[in-house]
Amino acid sequence: MTTVRFAVNGAPAEVDVSGSRRLLDVLREELALTGTKEGCGEGECGACSVLLDGALVDACLVPMCQVEGADIRTVEGLGRAVASGVPPTPDDLDALQRAFLETGGAQCGICTPGMLMAGHAFLASGTPPTDEAIREAIAGNLCRCTGYTKIVEAIALAATRTATFDA
Repeated sequence: MTTVRFAVNGAPAEVDVSGSRRLLDVLREELALTGTKEGCGEGECGACSVLLDGALVDACLVPMCQVEGADIRTVEGLGRAVASGVPPTPDDLDALQRAFLETGGAQCGICTPGMLMAGHAFLASGTPPTDEAIREAIAGNLCRCTGYTKIVEAIALAATRTATFDA
């Protein structure tokens, strides 16, 4: 067992775990951050995407020994935090989450957290939000429900609202 100290969604965290334990398991089982989903468990589907020091990573592939001192952001860290067990209201959501709801980009719930994190990373990059650029940014995230059109529309809508890109 190793004590790993890091920040998750802006709050300090400390866990005693095997250094080879996956970040995904610690988030879900030790920290009760179940918004991050396990899809394939092999880094192929993106359902477990989180930001590690601002970089989009598959939490199923990150051993805890690489998390010491890191800043982790999960889907729970988007928008305004609400008390555990209290459903968020639309006012608690950030621009990207609202855009997913408005366009129908939020679908079954397995890929949506990873898509939100990929979209968040894309918006933070400042890349102009063309359909091609957005599709490339979410290429590591698989949706098995209906497709990507509404997800791309949601990210583009959020981009116009946040205007963090160079037009």
